[in-house]
This record gives sequence, C-alpha cells and structure tokens, in this order.
Amino acid sequence: MELELEGVTASYGGITALSDISFTVTSGQVVTLLGPNGSGKSTLIKTIAGILRPTRGRLVVDGTDIQRIDPIDLATRIGYVPQQYTFTLYATVFETVLLGRRPFIKWSVSEEELSRVESALEAVGMTGSAGKFMDQLSGGERQKVFIARALAQDPALYLFDEPTSALDIRYQLGVMETLRDLAIRRGAAVVIAVHDLNLAYRYADAVIMLDKGRLVANGLPENVLTPDRIEKVYGVNIEVVRSGNGQFLMPVRQSR
Repeated sequence: MELELEGVTASYGGITALSDISFTVTSGQVVTLLGPNGSGKSTLIKTIAGILRPTRGRLVVDGTDIQRIDPIDLATRIGYVPQQYTFTLYATVFETVLLGRRPFIKWSVSEEELSRVESALEAVGMTGSAGKFMDQLSGGERQKVFIARALAQDPALYLFDEPTSALDIRYQLGVMETLRDLAIRRGAAVVIAVHDLNLAYRYADAVIMLDKGRLVANGLPENVLTPDRIEKVYGVNIEVVRSGNGQFLMPVRQSR
C-alpha cells in the first residue's frame, strides 16, 4: 500500500481548511498527525477517507486516483474510525464489529468472518462485552468497539481520528500498541490524528505537523518535535526529558 497526497487543498463553505498538503505513507508505517485545535487534522483524515473531496490536488492509492476507485473496493482498502460516530443503540457489540466485514460478506456470514470479529474484540479487550448492547457501554468502551470494527475490516490503510481521546492511560497505551502492531505484523499503513505529543513521539515512524491548515513539518519524531517548533506552533515551552525508557516531552509553561 502506498498513499500519496499531491498538493491537496480542501475547503468548507468557501473557507480553506487545508492548503497544498503533500506527503506519502507506505505499508508498515505509523504516521501521526499533530497540530493545535483547528489545524486541519480531522479534515485531512476525512479527505483521505474519501468523505471530503479536495478542491485541488490529488490523492493516489497504489498509483490510482482515489476518485477513480469504486467505493466498495475503497472500503476494503481503507478503514476509518472518526472522532464522532453513529451507532444502533440496540445492536450488540459483536454485531457492530461485524459491520466492519460488510464489504467482504456476500450471502452469509462465514466462520472466518466470525473469527475475525472475535480476534478484533480480543485485541481491544472487549471480548467479555460481545453480547452487550451499545447503549450499555461507556464512551471509552464504545470507542474501543469502533477501533475493533476497523481491525475486523483488515484494510491495507487505517485512518484513526483521535482514537485515544476517551480512554484512560492504560488503554491509550494498549490501543497505540495495537495500532503499532498492525504496521509491524500485518504490514498495514496507519495514519493517526492525536493530541498527545508523547504518544506520537513514542509510537510514530513519522510525524506530520499541521498549523492553520498548512504542513509545518514532516519527518522523524525527533526531528519534527523540537522545542523551537512546538513553541512556534503550540505556544508552549517544553523540555526534552531523557530516561532509561527513552525521551519524553514535558510541557513547562505557555510562551504566549
């Protein structure tokens, strides 16, 4: 899988939300999107997912313009987990995750499809809740269900918009480990919009930083997440703290 963005610009109601964005994501990579609120992370994720059409530029998947790919075929290649999601209150967790296999199911649900759902639920620690209805879950539990649905889909490219926002610290780490495993073991390309700089620093192969809809930097975490750049984009002074477990970014104070 190779995803290439070439000068992508996107607008809402005449207001430019993304301007001239170009980068490439390949199989086996975890790429995190960073930037302050309103920087364009969610818009970029939706544009890659095919929900929004760019006003200029191209998105190319394995050499083919995304606009030329059949929607059903695209659904088998790209898995998308939004920040806000709709669901059927009286569907069970298992049924909700099974919807991730919809592009592949023809006439009946096979044992293989059921096995994929069970494996996806196990990956996010929700096996014991498979028979619960969606309205019986907390916000964080629902978020894990929708991550599991994307895992069950087993696409070549995963798009996650703030997948850890409603989770406690244990499950934040667990989800990021799972997404990292998708890249390492399955060879998937994984694009994750996050707010936590340290999660990006620890788990990403590459970091794309946005500000006001423009690409500020793209590269290795240690090259992008520098104190000077973070101060310029976020208005925060940080210190790089080194320990036996690696380097961490510690916010110190507002700089403006």
